[in-house]
Amino acid sequence: MVSFVVCEDNQIINKNIVDTINKLMMKNKIPYKNYVFYDYNKNFMKSIDSKLPNKIYILDIETPSASGIDVVRKIREHDLNSIIIFLTAHDELGYTILKQEFMFLAFICKFDDYLGKLEKAIKKALKIAGQKRVLSFSDHGIIYNLPLDDIIYITRDSVDRKCIIKTDYSEFKVSKSLSELFEQLNENFKFSHRACIVNMERVRTIDKKNKIITFDNKETIDLMNDEFKKEVVGVK
Repeated sequence: MVSFVVCEDNQIINKNIVDTINKLMMKNKIPYKNYVFYDYNKNFMKSIDSKLPNKIYILDIETPSASGIDVVRKIREHDLNSIIIFLTAHDELGYTILKQEFMFLAFICKFDDYLGKLEKAIKKALKIAGQKRVLSFSDHGIIYNLPLDDIIYITRDSVDRKCIIKTDYSEFKVSKSLSELFEQLNENFKFSHRACIVNMERVRTIDKKNKIITFDNKETIDLMNDEFKKEVVGVK
């Protein structure tokens, strides 16, 4: 899943940006969602703090209420992974932005074939996003690439005979076994139960007596048995 966060106060340019995203993404089977804003308002600021997967920001330098430079400074305070593309009518601000070391992907001038350059930047951004450690699977013809950091735990549904991958933003049912999925995971993932794999980086507390695991989003599960308890408890 790719999350495009667009902020552009010009309605025509905003629509052109979204149309460019849709045209590119319709050519592949990667699921995506657009989050469109016309100003750096409260709703936009909430998107910064949200745990949307694989964020690609496309940001105007100036909107009526705030500077995109200040906004990106806020983004980078706690998010070094999201991809940032600047779009601006103020070409002279390029040097100022370079000095800030924002780790942005592209700086595009609206007066110089901006849609062509935006298309190239988005293609490059998708390649970068695809290089991150992900869990890959397909469902009904759609290919999913979930960043491992987004996965909280994976359980086995004995009724549907499918695995449920739980993230902050959604859950996915997969026609694969736990062992098949486990092979794609890294060392942060451990079996806590015959029917459950947990991301130890997302675990906050383990109640050994009651066998309850609490994650960093305050969600809890009681899928921990004696067969796997030593391995899980030994990590934390």
